[in-house]
Amino acid sequence: MILVFDLDDTLYDELSYVKSGFNAVAEWLFLKFGIDKDLSIKTMLAELASSGRGRIFDSVLNTNGIYSLGRLKECIAVYRHHKPAIVLTKDAKDCLNRFSGFSMYIVTDGNKIVQYNKIVALGLNKLQGIKKIFITHRYGVKHSKPSPYCFQKICKLENTTPANVVYIGDNPAKDFVGLKPLGFKTIRLVGGHHRNVLLDENYEAHLNINSLSELNQKLLASL
Repeated sequence: MILVFDLDDTLYDELSYVKSGFNAVAEWLFLKFGIDKDLSIKTMLAELASSGRGRIFDSVLNTNGIYSLGRLKECIAVYRHHKPAIVLTKDAKDCLNRFSGFSMYIVTDGNKIVQYNKIVALGLNKLQGIKKIFITHRYGVKHSKPSPYCFQKICKLENTTPANVVYIGDNPAKDFVGLKPLGFKTIRLVGGHHRNVLLDENYEAHLNINSLSELNQKLLASL
């Protein structure tokens, strides 16, 4: 059995990355403009809570009367290039250790620099058992999930069929719908940003778990 894990909100808490990025942007605003870091972070968190991620840096720049397109781009660059202060969840760390004898892979969407920085910060590029990490955008955005492209590459690497590959992810909007028709096995980790999302059968995984501590060989055998 081949195990493939999603990254964000599966192996670590994605909100911790967001907060780490906010801290980096707040530090940059302080060094360049003398803006109080705590107030910047408070503004960004308030915008995140009220409106989501779309205009967070616009908000903090406008609040301080220093908005310009150039400064907005600088904030985005600082956020994307910062060294994130993130860690694997305990359940994830234990799970990866528990299955270290298996062939394991990671498939993650997102900006190539951002995702790579996360992987390095989490130490996943050096973790025993993980054979390869696929950042889908390295192969073109068209091959991001729900595209099965990277999963099919895993099948080729392992010389196996989709029936022997299990994908564990958290986002039913894209994680499973492209894989199930091809015969891949799927498990949804219910939590994080998508914890309350419930879609029709085509989009949902074969099995749901509430923690990676529930993932064991008996559960895999039931798929």
